[in-house]
Amino acid sequence: MAIVVFDKASRTYPGTTRPAVDQLDLVVNDGEFLVLVGPSGCGKSTSLRMLAGLEDVDTGSIRIGDRDVTHVAPKDRDIAMVFQSYALYPHMTVAENMGFALKIAGVNKDERARRVQEAAKLLDLEPYLARKPKALSGGQRQRVAMGRAIVREPQVFLMDEPLSNLDAKLRVATRTQIAALQRRLGITTVYVTHDQVEAMTMGDRVAVLKDGLLQQVDSPRNLYDKPANAFVAGFIGSPAMNLITAPVSGGQAALGNFKVSVPASAGASAIVGIRPEGFKPTGAGQGFDIKVDVVEELGSDAFVYGKPAASGISLTNASAEEGAQVIIRWDPKNPPKAGDTVSVTADPSAVHVFDVASGKRL
Repeated sequence: MAIVVFDKASRTYPGTTRPAVDQLDLVVNDGEFLVLVGPSGCGKSTSLRMLAGLEDVDTGSIRIGDRDVTHVAPKDRDIAMVFQSYALYPHMTVAENMGFALKIAGVNKDERARRVQEAAKLLDLEPYLARKPKALSGGQRQRVAMGRAIVREPQVFLMDEPLSNLDAKLRVATRTQIAALQRRLGITTVYVTHDQVEAMTMGDRVAVLKDGLLQQVDSPRNLYDKPANAFVAGFIGSPAMNLITAPVSGGQAALGNFKVSVPASAGASAIVGIRPEGFKPTGAGQGFDIKVDVVEELGSDAFVYGKPAASGISLTNASAEEGAQVIIRWDPKNPPKAGDTVSVTADPSAVHVFDVASGKRL
């Protein structure tokens, strides 16, 4: 087990001018489960491949424990990787697949069998050791790929979107198994995903990337409660935080009749962030009026989607994934109807304010 350190590590692909990963400064603590998350093209998989030795590091360095591994061959880094594709040998049994790397490394037969048996027990694969991959489900194949990494007893696990090929229900079950297994083994793990729900439910800490730059690294709770900028605020959470650009006058941003106090450093307008559960209904015309487009009734919850009724208010690009609508969590027993206009306010503690130009939290 070891600490992993990215020290201003950068990677620029040939033929491009913008770095895929730009001066990444990140420390993964011993035994920690750290998740790299961000939209497609943000540099998360490139960062993982740099750590694995599959991508060059153009500037900066990477350390595993007390070793600088920046220019060390992948096979000598003492890491084990789990890929999105299971990459199992179809002609080998489960036991042979799991023990193959040990065989290549010259580990004796008895030791190989012991490690494979221990990993199979951890992963509930004991009944399937004699089967070949074609006789397994997707979830079982993914567990075999995990087992192949576990038997190597590495210092660091690297996982590159390992659940992407599973169906939704199996993904939920498997992510809890992986998180529980990592905590039992206590091996430092770097996990890449584009799914922020996966990141929030699995990671001890989560690192959010955008355009090759690290935006924020923190516990899931702090990312949710105290996003460093508008991008993190709009990316973390499902449904996403509402990010509303509103005019500022007299130290207050105006969302219709609902006024939000903003810092003196705010300019003529500010981005006001409020999560769907942060809104609360008020009397007609007394708050922020929303024209209802759609109501999602989910049984235990209801979500109202709509557009601001007042002029001079716009929804920022960070909300584009949600269709550039205001989203409000509503009492599921008494939801409004499409076409209605609802009026809402919010507790000051539920309001976040961001700078329009830089996106930074004010």
